Amino acid sequence: MSEPTAKLGTQRPAHPIVPGPSVRTANALDASRIMESVGEAAFDWDVQSNTIGWDSHAAGMLGLSETSASSFLLKIAADGIAARLSAMSQPQAGVSRAPATGNPYRAQYAFHPNGRSHEVAIVLEEEGRWWPGLDGSPARLRGVIRIITERYRDEQRLRYRGDHDVLTGQLNRSALLDAIEQALENTAKSPEPFAFLLASINGLDVVNDTFGFATGDEMLAGTARLLRRHLRTGDQLGRYASNKFGIIVHSCGPGVMRIVADRLMAAARTTIIPTATSKLPVTLSIGGVCLPDGAKTAESAVASALSALDLARRKRLDSFVGYEPNPEAERAKQRNAALANTLINALDEHRLSLDLQPMVSARTGKPEHYECLLRLSTANGPVSAGEFMPIAEHLGLSRLIDLRTLELAVGLLIRYPTVQLSLNVSGLTSGDNDWLVALHRLTGGNRRITERLTIEITETAAIHDLDQSMVFVDTIKDLGCKAAIDDFGVGYTNFRNLKLLNVDLVKIDGAFVKNVCHDPGDQVFIKSMVELAKAFGMKTVAEWVGDAATARFLTEAGIDYLQGFHYGIPASPEKLLGP
Repeated sequence: MSEPTAKLGTQRPAHPIVPGPSVRTANALDASRIMESVGEAAFDWDVQSNTIGWDSHAAGMLGLSETSASSFLLKIAADGIAARLSAMSQPQAGVSRAPATGNPYRAQYAFHPNGRSHEVAIVLEEEGRWWPGLDGSPARLRGVIRIITERYRDEQRLRYRGDHDVLTGQLNRSALLDAIEQALENTAKSPEPFAFLLASINGLDVVNDTFGFATGDEMLAGTARLLRRHLRTGDQLGRYASNKFGIIVHSCGPGVMRIVADRLMAAARTTIIPTATSKLPVTLSIGGVCLPDGAKTAESAVASALSALDLARRKRLDSFVGYEPNPEAERAKQRNAALANTLINALDEHRLSLDLQPMVSARTGKPEHYECLLRLSTANGPVSAGEFMPIAEHLGLSRLIDLRTLELAVGLLIRYPTVQLSLNVSGLTSGDNDWLVALHRLTGGNRRITERLTIEITETAAIHDLDQSMVFVDTIKDLGCKAAIDDFGVGYTNFRNLKLLNVDLVKIDGAFVKNVCHDPGDQVFIKSMVELAKAFGMKTVAEWVGDAATARFLTEAGIDYLQGFHYGIPASPEKLLGP
């Protein structure tokens, strides 16, 4: 995460440390060597100009390869940044604010020479004086840094290696799940219920984008301290995910769960988290589930709390929602889980196959292209892509499926050297360089193969990232393939975007085709689309052609290709093309 504004800069100080009167010759007392011998290093830090000067031995003493301000600050533990700021804001007894000699301060903090993600740390004490800028905040610091203990390395290693999150000092995810399981086991001995809450920091991504990840870390650490202060001693707190904290509230039913959540949200609402860049407000959204009634395992408890949290985040800036079982949603979740498992196994077992549906020439009535339609083979029969691709995209499997589909399609092109195929790809694949590499590898760069392949992307996916889609279309055309926009008209139809994409074919969504003989609006759209496509030098395909009357109207309107059940249902390549 990026550093706060109060930065250490380069090694060249804006205000160099000037030797005192006694340091005048090579034989004079060497203060720097003395400081090195006692494990201290002097610094002169100009915050406003982002520069710092160090004693020459500072890098070796602190175990640093880089002594710039940003590098130094990013290795201070998040709560140490807050400790430094707090030390500089505390009034000193008998000392006036901002005297000519500076304000004295002292702070101790954990320092990670190899970065915060490493468990090895030392404790540093920083002592010196600071001078304010025009806004009253520290503008210049001068002082010394010393190593005050070696034991801290072992203490931190034991602490972070076990069950605590490095950043917040609370339970890590694994330990949090273990604590839920233990609490569930305890309910078997004692019927006393408890609650599991998931609290999410609202807008942490905005903080990261605006102020940098170091400030986001400080907000996380500060929020953990806030939550800990407002929980009872026996309750447990852990960091579940990047911006989510899990809270186990013992001896807690539904009514108490809501009270606890309201108390935590109110505490956050009235708290300002101090960071090195700014003092930032924090709000929480909370989802909770009562246990053991709401779930029987730690995983299901988390899933229920996440479901409730999702509803809470949709309501307003800070809300609480308690989980309520939804039998139909649970059944749908189980069906999706079963289908996801089937899909993963199908990928491993090569149980994906292609059916073909002809696209006939409106002029001749004969098939000129075939669209590849993916099928998943199951014990209950084939499943169409429309049933499993939404789940595949949600699980991040769509790219693997698109790669397998490409392998199958290229295999057919090689097997049938005169056939022309079209192939759908998901929105993620249209930005996947690995898929393009696979296309070149599978075809061997042979244009006699690629020129018989049309790649279809949906209109909504294309417009989602128009620049990326333009690059994708240009790349596949450079490889010899044709490009098509599928389902045109169903999304945010923009004819200017259509021209920018420079595709070869436009497939008009079937919703505009199935009633075209009876719907004047659909008729106007079809005719306008045909004229526009011709002006752009593009061919048109009408989907969902179900009868002769529709085919006749579309042919008279100037559509180039027709596709639908009127010309045959999807079938295996062997049935349509032969062995």
